[in-house]
Amino acid sequence: MELSIIQIGNSKGLRIPKPLIEKYGLKDKVELILEKGYLIIKPISSPRKGWETAFKAMNENGDDQLLLNDVFENENFEAWI
Repeated sequence: MELSIIQIGNSKGLRIPKPLIEKYGLKDKVELILEKGYLIIKPISSPRKGWETAFKAMNENGDDQLLLNDVFENENFEAWI
């Protein structure tokens, strides 16, 4: 695919067609990788985005209970020191 480099203020940029933006999940920011003479544009993923809010809600609802028992029967770790 051939794209034109366009003037954006004092910089230059590329216009990425909407179908490519949607297909590759490009959002507000991307990672630009320089590798072996190539520019690679990679979407930035945030796999844990929103976890803090979800954990707070779980705590408020009392849903943050352990699903498994503790691994150690005796939690006296003095022998380890």
